Amino acid sequence: MSLPAGLKPPRAILFDWDNTLVNTWPTIVQCYHDTFTALGLTPWTAAEVQDRAHGSLRDVFPSLFGPRAGEAEQIFYETFLRIHIERLEPLPGADALLAHCQSLGCYVAVVSNKVGTNLRAELAHLGWGKWISRAVGAKDAARDKPAPDPIFMALDGTGIAPDETVWMVGDTLADLKCAYAAGCLPVLVGGAEQLSAALLEHPPRLRARNCHELVALL
Repeated sequence: MSLPAGLKPPRAILFDWDNTLVNTWPTIVQCYHDTFTALGLTPWTAAEVQDRAHGSLRDVFPSLFGPRAGEAEQIFYETFLRIHIERLEPLPGADALLAHCQSLGCYVAVVSNKVGTNLRAELAHLGWGKWISRAVGAKDAARDKPAPDPIFMALDGTGIAPDETVWMVGDTLADLKCAYAAGCLPVLVGGAEQLSAALLEHPPRLRARNCHELVALL
């Protein structure tokens, strides 16, 4: 694999976190299950969670749970804080990908819709601070992805302006929309079959199935 003709190598690479660099679906599924159950609702299946659980909780939960959104968020995080570190699992090749990005001289940051304090706790647990310069999570910026604010925060003070030499790499439509909103290069990683129709409005400029293919692109 190689970059398409005319596309410059990246100066900065901004990664989504959940299910881009780490596998957190088992944790997310459990959190949603406990939340729906505690509220007396029928839990989503694992497949439904993967299809629907995109965006930050502060954006998604009001439409899901209405006036009980605050209660739902509290239940969600009670489960999350109990299990998220012990179940944290790097995706195959993620560490090699981050090391490779650094060896190329790229500025590397994470832009996630996971609450910032929890995101940084997971990053520290994995010891990836040696590769990742900054980690911006939900509630760190005025708005979360798909708004461009987290990208602007991740680049603030670097002297790097958002353009096609800044890659926003992620596995969901929120990541692609965020890249478009900020003026960065949208890169889709993973199968993302469920996104096929949605990609027509926000198509990725580059696609890779996994971390190994991203290394090959670079």
